[in-house]
Order: sequence, then structure tokens, then C-alpha cells
Amino acid sequence: MAVKLYIVYYSLHGHVERLAEEIKKGADSVEGVEATLWQASETLSDVVLGKMRAPPKSDVPIITPRELSEGDGFVFGFPARYGMMPAQFKAFLDATGGLWNKQQLAGKPAGLFFCTSSQGSGQEETALTAITQLVHHGMLFVPIGYTFGAGMFEMEELKGGSPYGSGTFDGEDHSRQPTKLELEQAFHQGKYTATITKKLASTK
Repeated sequence: MAVKLYIVYYSLHGHVERLAEEIKKGADSVEGVEATLWQASETLSDVVLGKMRAPPKSDVPIITPRELSEGDGFVFGFPARYGMMPAQFKAFLDATGGLWNKQQLAGKPAGLFFCTSSQGSGQEETALTAITQLVHHGMLFVPIGYTFGAGMFEMEELKGGSPYGSGTFDGEDHSRQPTKLELEQAFHQGKYTATITKKLASTK
């Protein structure tokens, strides 16, 4: 039976979703791992989304708390909101009380990825504040550390991401798209997290 890695994200302008797609490719490259993309529900109205110039949502299915319990490992992604996850993703996690009560996610690995508008907008702070959610569920935080190698030390081009997880910048007007290097880092995170998830699943 394949090990299930769930890539669960909330994306407003498409940047987080693009990283998620690359993370899935990396995870799928690990034999015996089946990666699945899931979206967290939108809480904003179509009117508000229109004013924010948000593109239409993709057809990636919306996950429910019950479905979350079926995964062997996770990679959670979202854009930053003042150094924290957005309300949409927090609302999803707030609905996992039933899983928390029975500690159904305890011992399962989970990584994080993110998007901010600029370098000083919380690439690491967003991950740090999100770790509290993992802790209360007893999940095992899986950072990428410096396993991405030389790409972690790139100084000649603007690059999102950190030892906490892959990342990108979208700019003030959201026009900047993930770069080749950022996508390579996301692929690496998917492969790395899938490998760890597979190892842990094999010990059950």
C-alpha cells in the first residue's frame, strides 16, 4: 500500500499553489509514495475576492478534517498574513478539534511552505507561528534545514524559502512569480518530506 503524503494549501493569487504543484512532483518521485493536492476552504466572498483581483480557484478538491486523518504525512502551505497563517487556513485547523481530541495526527510528519510579499514580510516568522498548530496535534515538524545544498546560499538572485521550508515572494502587486530556483527548492522539499514520511510509515 502506498504511503500517503497530503499537500494541503490555501492560495489566494496562485503563488502557493504553484509551489504546491512542484512539491507534489518531488514527492511523486519517491517510489512508494502517493502525493495528493488539497485546498483549504475559502472564507471570503466572491465580491471581496474580485476586489482583491484574485484569480478563480483551481479544481483541486477541498479537504475536510476527516480526510486529513487519512494522510501519513503532510506539507502545509499558505501566504503570510502579518507573520502568521491566513484566517482561511487557521479556520481549517480550528475545525480539527475532533482529530486533536483523539490525537489522530500524533507522530505524523508535517512540513511547511509559504509566500510573502517581500523579504521582510515573515518568511521564517510565519513558519514559527504555524509550528504551534503542529505541536498541539503531536505532529513532527520536518524542516528542510540546509539539505537543498548550494541553493540555500544563493546571493545573486532574490530567493524565497528558508531552512523552515520552501517559499516565494509575490511582490506588492502579486505580479512576481516563483523562480526556477524557488521551484527547485519546492521540488526538493516534496522529495525530502516524502522520503521521511515513507521511513516513518515503515516503522508502524
